[in-house]
Amino acid sequence: MVLHFLIRGRVQGVGFRWFVHREASELNLRGWVRNTEEGDVEVVAAGESEDLNDLRASLRRGSRGSRVDNILEHMLDDSEAASLDAFRIQGAW
Repeated sequence: MVLHFLIRGRVQGVGFRWFVHREASELNLRGWVRNTEEGDVEVVAAGESEDLNDLRASLRRGSRGSRVDNILEHMLDDSEAASLDAFRIQGAW
């Protein structure tokens, strides 16, 4: 199963990407997280539905100092998982 999330709120400059990376890695998910130019955070994650449910709950909770106002979510085709490796942060040094 592959899901795409767009998280809106105060999610940049508060360690949100690192938080997502840690949570997704602990769940053995594949995919990535990155900031958008609009000030949101975008996540693509692949794995078992139970693990993705756990990630969804973490995204809603957010990192310390963040504020999650809204999460847009949609399912991607399973073929999208073929190009995903170990979970990573895009755009980090």
